[in-house]
Amino acid sequence: MLTTMKLLKERCQNEGLELWELALKDEIKITEKSEEEIWDRLQRSLDVMRNSAKAALSKEVWSVTGMTGGNAKSMYDYFLEGNSVLGETPAIAMAMALSTSEINAAMGIIAAAPTAGSSGILPATLMTMAHKYGYSDDELKKAMLVSSAIGQVIFDNATFAGAEGGCQAETGAAASMAAAAVCYLRGYDINIQENAATAAILNILGLVCDPIGGMVEFPCNIRNANGVMNALASADMAMANVAMVVTFDEAVDALKRVGDVLPAALRETGEGGIAVCPSALKLKAKYIDKEEVEE
Repeated sequence: MLTTMKLLKERCQNEGLELWELALKDEIKITEKSEEEIWDRLQRSLDVMRNSAKAALSKEVWSVTGMTGGNAKSMYDYFLEGNSVLGETPAIAMAMALSTSEINAAMGIIAAAPTAGSSGILPATLMTMAHKYGYSDDELKKAMLVSSAIGQVIFDNATFAGAEGGCQAETGAAASMAAAAVCYLRGYDINIQENAATAAILNILGLVCDPIGGMVEFPCNIRNANGVMNALASADMAMANVAMVVTFDEAVDALKRVGDVLPAALRETGEGGIAVCPSALKLKAKYIDKEEVEE
């Protein structure tokens, strides 16, 4: 049976469970692991997320190709200098999202949540919430379970793959998962969690996947930074009771339909969008094709 938000809400009500509890129950059943083993796995994933979100803040980390790097440190230094227009929380969140993205491009250890290309968003969101509010690891792990339930709906009814659905399916899914996790941490119920997840998809619907040279570097890294902002903004809107006139299931269906009609050139092939801009083609030739390029 395909998981839908409607079904999750019905089950939570009928079984008297919060969404994180339902996700834990299903994980135990599907994996045939004990509850202790599930919590241990979540802790290991959380530790990886924490490390990747902070690893590139104090030192420059460059991709294997050498094409991108150092942006997380630049963003963090900018915050430390007190220059951020948006303020502390957004600046730190963006820096940590860039950090995980750079660790990924450097072939370091990351948690694909839900993909490597969008791996900066959920870790940055969770670490930002821990930084701002002091949430414990146990609270963050429950938030991860909430995000997994949201992700399951997207996985069952649409896609996580940029090659199939564009970047909306990668950074959009991650932001949606993270937005719901924020609302859980702030004590809001499944209805507000759903609204936050819905807003995050609506904010990014139609975003193409156009990495330079097909590498998960640029514009993927800045889309991770914007993705964490999408998650936090969507959560705030939902918690402020900004109305969502469509359901999460409808938003996921729209994501699927939009992804299906995106041309192949805009689905991770490197044949459209930013990937074929003159500057991008020069970078591809220099760092990926290893050709001599005139500056």
